[in-house]
Amino acid sequence: MGNRHKAREFTLQILFQRDFLETRVEEIQNLFWADINTPPEVRTFSDRLVRGVVENQEQIDRLLAEYSENWTLERMTAVDRNILRMAVFEVLYCDEIPKNVTINEAVEIGKRFGAEDSGAFINGIIDKIARDHKPESVKEPA
Repeated sequence: MGNRHKAREFTLQILFQRDFLETRVEEIQNLFWADINTPPEVRTFSDRLVRGVVENQEQIDRLLAEYSENWTLERMTAVDRNILRMAVFEVLYCDEIPKNVTINEAVEIGKRFGAEDSGAFINGIIDKIARDHKPESVKEPA
């Protein structure tokens, strides 16, 4: 398993916790990373994804609502919803990552952590968004 794949799995876990805890994402990250021994590049990439989703969540959620026919965000499982958020952030803001890599990674993580049909559900939504939207630059915090 590659470093970025592991980082995406960690990102999902952090975002999932964020859905259920009424605390700042930085506190969730600090608690999460306190018990994880991982290469620095894994944490760096995961932190970038978490920060990107949080900072752009309004736009990401709008797109998800638009592209997920007959599904509201609240109706989606927390796992699927957060995989989708992470993948949409990558599609829109990580132009160095090929869209097909983002889609494949999201589908694989959905199959591992989600329900039986999560992979197909995630693939359908992210594929449509990836076809319709070009990556944008995201401002990295200093």
